[in-house]
Amino acid sequence: METGKIIFYLISIMIVIFGLLTVTTRKLFRSAIYLLFTLINVAALYFCLNYEFIAAVQIVVYVGGIIVLILFSLFLTQQAGLDLPKPSFSRVALAASLSVFGFIFVFLLFYFSSSSLEVAGPVEVTMKAIGTQMLSFTKNGYVLPFEVVSILLLAAMIGCIAIAFRTKENG
Repeated sequence: METGKIIFYLISIMIVIFGLLTVTTRKLFRSAIYLLFTLINVAALYFCLNYEFIAAVQIVVYVGGIIVLILFSLFLTQQAGLDLPKPSFSRVALAASLSVFGFIFVFLLFYFSSSSLEVAGPVEVTMKAIGTQMLSFTKNGYVLPFEVVSILLLAAMIGCIAIAFRTKENG
């Protein structure tokens, strides 16, 4: 087996493991850290696939932005050490069934579309071409995705502020 395939499978296994740890741990801070490791491994997978720009955006937006906001709000509200409530069986069953449905859907999607895919050679792209396409309003432009990312970061920031200013419930 080639070294590239081994690295690809190792990174994929780490994504799955950290993703499962993210949603199964009961500690809120640990869940945020596992999510951090999951997103870093996704960026590593992009690097292995020679998508350096997407990997850099993954690190800057998600690892550098969203995770920092989540951790900031956890520390600001002193809720980093709290345990998450145990989910009910119905929620676990619903999440498991949706996960299996999503896996089957993606598998069938790739299975039936793989015959029509043609493998193209590597594309040489300059920074000027990337910049022009980033600012383009045409069909293949990326102005709209950047606006969506900015709204995502704004929503995450508003959520962190809402968590930070929430008053403690008397109990």
